[in-house]
Amino acid sequence: MVNSRVNNLGYRYSHLSKDFGNTWTSKAEEEIIDPGCNGSIISYNLNGKKLLFLSNLNNQYSRKELVIRYSFDDGETWSKPHIIYSEEAAYSSMTIMKNGDIGIFFEADNYEKNIFTQISIDKILKK
Repeated sequence: MVNSRVNNLGYRYSHLSKDFGNTWTSKAEEEIIDPGCNGSIISYNLNGKKLLFLSNLNNQYSRKELVIRYSFDDGETWSKPHIIYSEEAAYSSMTIMKNGDIGIFFEADNYEKNIFTQISIDKILKK
């Protein structure tokens, strides 16, 4: 799966391949609002179950409110957004930390700061 920005439409697109990238199917993800900014997607193994995490900006018009969502069904459906940073933000990149948390590195405050934060899986899943 590739999840991509689309400039000026206010939402993202998902692109799926079942043959290792030889062919692709694309679909609009209108419930994942986005102003047209790069996000990040990672796969996570949670007790033998595949979990996807997506970080992006939860605003149709402005680069602000960085959020993270999750999917237990390979991106067919996504959770409600969990706010990571509510002010101006931009490109984000995620990683899995040694302790199992999700690490997120992103641009903030009109590109004046680069911020790294981490969040536990339990907090994202609200356990």
